[in-house]
Amino acid sequence: MVEPILEVRHLRKVFGPRRGGPAVVAVDDVSFTVPPGGSLAIVGESGSGKTTIARMLLALETPTSGRIRVAGHERGGRRVSTAERRRRALDLQIVFQNPYTSLDPRQRVRGCLDEAVRLHGTHDRRARQERVLELLHQVGLDERHARAVPRQLSGGQCQRVAIARALAPAPRILVLDEAVSALDVSVQGQILNLLADIRTETGVSYVFISHDLAVVRQVADDLIVMRRGQVLEAGRTGLILDAPRHPYTRQLRASVPGPGWTPRGR
Repeated sequence: MVEPILEVRHLRKVFGPRRGGPAVVAVDDVSFTVPPGGSLAIVGESGSGKTTIARMLLALETPTSGRIRVAGHERGGRRVSTAERRRRALDLQIVFQNPYTSLDPRQRVRGCLDEAVRLHGTHDRRARQERVLELLHQVGLDERHARAVPRQLSGGQCQRVAIARALAPAPRILVLDEAVSALDVSVQGQILNLLADIRTETGVSYVFISHDLAVVRQVADDLIVMRRGQVLEAGRTGLILDAPRHPYTRQLRASVPGPGWTPRGR
């Protein structure tokens, strides 16, 4: 049996009381696995706990309890050194929702990618230049884009840069936190096709955080549906979307616009 590249068991996150209010359980007993080269989507409304899970995977939040194992290594809640953080970056990277805020507005694309490559151990200048060109081509960009700063690029092009930067250390897992929700629908399709191609070419695994069921059908093998920190339904994406068992999943499914849909007038 192949060992999962990502294993999460009984994950729980409680945020302590603030200003006299009660403690908030953001994630409550969540478990899942992702195989090498697999793709898992975590869907739910705002406040469902999906982004908190992403932050715990990245060690930006410390779990209250539970276990996270990435590429055979335990991810505990203790503080880690800079060297350990860089080692962990070889396992897991993230692509954020808004590419304009996740990229330095003053840094040209070439410098952004070169910095990412250098931070993860490639110090030879010629080797870095070759790797930067490889990353650009991998996401469908070229030398012209390498000379640009973010404001000179479209939203889709900026998100391609963000994906290339995340791929720089050749991670085993990419966490995509609403990575296409800020883009136009036509551009969303292009990015989703790009992500599918990258997974086929590299074998990278995806954890796709989203609220959009129409999007996750295109990128995810497996799906978990969350509400108020708990998993309501889990399984193969097609089975859940075509025959949802939980009323909340059916509600989410019914909210996806179909052919002939028009906005309801006020």
